[in-house]
Amino acid sequence: MRDDDREDPFDEFFEEIERMMDEMMGGDAEFRFEHTGGAGAGDETDAGRSTIHYDIHETDEALRVVADVPGVEKSDIDLKCDGTTLYIRAGGNGRDYSERVELPASVDEHSADASYNNGVLEVAFDRADDSTSIDI
Repeated sequence: MRDDDREDPFDEFFEEIERMMDEMMGGDAEFRFEHTGGAGAGDETDAGRSTIHYDIHETDEALRVVADVPGVEKSDIDLKCDGTTLYIRAGGNGRDYSERVELPASVDEHSADASYNNGVLEVAFDRADDSTSIDI
């Protein structure tokens, strides 16, 4: 038996958490939560999607999401942001990725700057102003 043939003992646990999160978020079928556990980024889930491992880096002025999305072409990556959530969807070469990233702060989605190099996706945003002046 090869190491790759063994089942992850936490698969059922993560599947149950994923089911509960999907149920709590209204069961949005277009974008769904995927766990990033297991042996590493790119593991296959039961739905045929590969998981995405991502990290969020914050400063006072900006927010940056760095995600592992190996095995796809840059043209096959679709990103959407509504100011509080980043949606990542990518596919190609038999891989399908879909991730919903809740951002820890509001961002100016129009300031987005993305790059993709050697399977690593980086998306940077300016933080949105917390308040605005109101003229009287």
